[in-house]
Amino acid sequence: MRVMVLIKANQDSEAGVMPSEQLLAEMGAFNEELMRAGVLLAGEGLHPSAKGARVQFSGEERTVTTGPFAETTELIAGFWLWQVASLEEAIGWAKRCPNPTGVEGEIEIRPVFEAEDFGKAFTPELREQEERLRAQLAEATS
Repeated sequence: MRVMVLIKANQDSEAGVMPSEQLLAEMGAFNEELMRAGVLLAGEGLHPSAKGARVQFSGEERTVTTGPFAETTELIAGFWLWQVASLEEAIGWAKRCPNPTGVEGEIEIRPVFEAEDFGKAFTPELREQEERLRAQLAEATS
């Protein structure tokens, strides 16, 4: 199963405070461990919400709001995409992670939808389209 591991933002990450050299080294070592175990598929840190935007949908209308956004507890400072056998395995890895903020922090783990999760609505034609897009993406990024 694939899981998205979300590192929640805090006041420091939203203020653009960069991690210490020690934390960067610890996270680098953890990422190498994830890679050696075949768990790590992707991972990145994100700029503060002040550099971002939100697009809200209401029927056919779109409204754009630029950052910063007020609720830091609802914001994400970074993410990983992991391939694991179970949610329990992902939790185990997250518990081994260096504290991503150095102070109070939170990591959220969410399973990624797989094709079989969509049932009959995901027709053979839609599956073929999805497989074709994934193959093109893999080719473009290799």
